[in-house]
Amino acid sequence: MVNQRSRAMLLVFILLALYLLPAEAEGASRPFHFGFKRSVNGNPASINEEGFKEILERHGGIFLGNSTEKSLYMTFDNGYENGFTGQILDVLKQKKVPAAFFVTGHYINDQPELLKRMAAEGHIIGNHSWSHPDMTQISTERIHQELDKVKQAVEKVTGKPGMSYLRPPRGIFSEHTLRVSHEMGYTNVFWSIAYKDWDTKQQKGRQYAYNQVMKQLHPGAVLLLHSVSRDNTEALGSIIDAARQQGYDFRSLDDLKPLQPLGSP
Repeated sequence: MVNQRSRAMLLVFILLALYLLPAEAEGASRPFHFGFKRSVNGNPASINEEGFKEILERHGGIFLGNSTEKSLYMTFDNGYENGFTGQILDVLKQKKVPAAFFVTGHYINDQPELLKRMAAEGHIIGNHSWSHPDMTQISTERIHQELDKVKQAVEKVTGKPGMSYLRPPRGIFSEHTLRVSHEMGYTNVFWSIAYKDWDTKQQKGRQYAYNQVMKQLHPGAVLLLHSVSRDNTEALGSIIDAARQQGYDFRSLDDLKPLQPLGSP
């Protein structure tokens, strides 16, 4: 009788686990595409309406700095080289602006000299994954492989150890990918200023790029620009000068604190 009762209780627990675990897993792996309410008239950009603010907060994600300080954080996504990153580095050096460059495996293999220059000139090199997959659709093991390969390859090329920042490919993430990457030591970096600049067949001129960035400018902004854009390259110096004229300064991601966890003072 006792054995039958124990077996029955065990069966109940197993069935309950099978019922509950998929729902939990589904919630943790639910994909989000990063989006935000754009800044207007210098007001902070917002993710309050996107449904993932609490998840980013829990796992130390970054998308915006201190909205009471006129500081800006310049970041570039470097999936491949289109002939402009050298010019971008020239402008950053001339203007004394720190930046973060998020690179893929293709970029590392294709442009080791530019990587060396980024590191030598004091810029942050961040992880954009090895093969640019949707990380919500791959295994935990594969996430580790994607990120570790970039980190190890950058260290080999630049001679500088350590990598602290990750930009999820295409801005797609889930609570699971945030948790796994955060446990690996990464801060997930999103953005609060962006526009459609990655399509090399739809470049609209330096003035267009300048206008798109400047109209979104706001305190604490994290700028996302794609280095493949001719428009960005040609407008970059003017953007930096105009922002400084408005009282902004440019800081490193190392100066940006993550979103505060829920319940923090």
